[in-house]
Parts: sequence; C-alpha cells; structure tokens
Amino acid sequence: MSEQVNKTDGTTTHFGYTTVAEEEKVHKVAEVFHSVAAKYDVMNDLMSAGLHRIWKIFTIAQAGVRPGFRVLDIAGGTGDLAKEFVKQAGKTGEVWHTDINESMLRVGRDRLLNKGLITPTLLCDAEKLPFPDNYFDRVSVAFGLRNMTHKDQALAEMRRVLKPGGKLLVLEFSKVPEVLQKPYDLYSFKVLPWLGQKIANDADSYRYLAESIRMHPDQETLKGMMQDAGLERVQYFNLTAGVAALHTGIKL
Repeated sequence: MSEQVNKTDGTTTHFGYTTVAEEEKVHKVAEVFHSVAAKYDVMNDLMSAGLHRIWKIFTIAQAGVRPGFRVLDIAGGTGDLAKEFVKQAGKTGEVWHTDINESMLRVGRDRLLNKGLITPTLLCDAEKLPFPDNYFDRVSVAFGLRNMTHKDQALAEMRRVLKPGGKLLVLEFSKVPEVLQKPYDLYSFKVLPWLGQKIANDADSYRYLAESIRMHPDQETLKGMMQDAGLERVQYFNLTAGVAALHTGIKL
C-alpha cells in the first residue's frame, strides 16, 4: 500500500475520488504516506484484520525465491516482503528494498537492520527504474501499484528489468463480489476513517486509501494491463473473496 507517483506536466489524474493535476498528486500522495508511516503496520492489521500478513505469505510462496536470485521489491514500505526475500536469496543473492516515499523507506530500512538484515535500500520511482534491462529474477510490488500515476508505464518498467523467465508479482487490494459490496463499503468509508482518526490521528489519509482501492482496476482489467505491458502467462489469485488479489506474470 506504499506510495508511488511520477511528476508530469499539465494533465490530470485521480487522487481517490478527486480529480487533481498530476504534479499535485505527487505531493498529496506523499503527504498521505509521510503521515501514516509510523503507524503503517498497526493500521494494516486493523484495515485487514491481520489478513495482509497471510496475503504476503502467499505472495512470498508464489515468488519462489531461491539462493542467488536477484529480487526487486518496489513500494517495499516497511519491508515485509524484502525481509523474507533476503533470507531466501541468501549471501549469493541480491535483494533491493525500494520505495518512492522517504518516510516509508526509513521505517522499512530500520526494521531490516533491527533484524540483522543488510540489503540495498533505495529511494526509487517505479515509473523510472534505475536498473539495467534483464537484471532481476523476481520483481514484486505489494499494495503500491494503485498509488502510481501511470500504472502502464510502471508495469512496462517492471517487465524491462526482469530477466527472460523472470516473474512479476503484484499484490493489491481488488474488487469483491457485488453481494459483499455494501458491507465492504460501510467498513471502508465509515469504520476505516474512524480507526485512522483513533489510531493515527488521521482520518483523511485513510479515507483516501479507501477511495484509492475503489479507483484501482479490477482483477480482469489489471490482468489485461499486465498482458499489454508484454508479460505472458498472466494469472491472478483472489484472496479473501477478492478483497485483495495477487497477479503474476512471466517475461518470456
């Protein structure tokens, strides 16, 4: 759920349900994640009733990282995925923990160091990745894609840096069945901002997070976007009735 945006000129985009200039979204999304960084893990537990931990475990299993792998974790935030990838890739591997938001990156870096895990940490824009072509065995992004201004550009960059045969994994909040929509909306737009106010003293940021989930492409649309970016064998796994979904694709 960490933040990724790119500054451009003149055109508009969405910030939750609000239409804003792209350059304005850069600052607005940054403010959200600067605000929530210190309480991010606590709020994730509350937002998902702890399920985000299970979803991440599933994502890590699907990644299948082995010793010696090169792995790029985009929008890595507090480092949940990077932590496991570092252990799995071992001393011969290379795991990059990246995020565009400095506050989130610092929290994640400190958590990794506190666990005795030393790995490259980089302030990094997913839409302009500073890595060579065909470099990584795995690229992951968990709860970050929906905050990117140009998702198609970011997906193309992720494919570019993957080796042939490499896998992209996108874990993101998604769309629930219609029968669950009303209770899910009640929770998202009433309970979640209330929790944000009580726990993080910030209802507005969590209201934005709920809106950003609704503006994110549904499962089939995101699958098509990954295919348009040049990825093959794209599939997705609905998690907890579609509250989240893991999309995977291979670079051939």
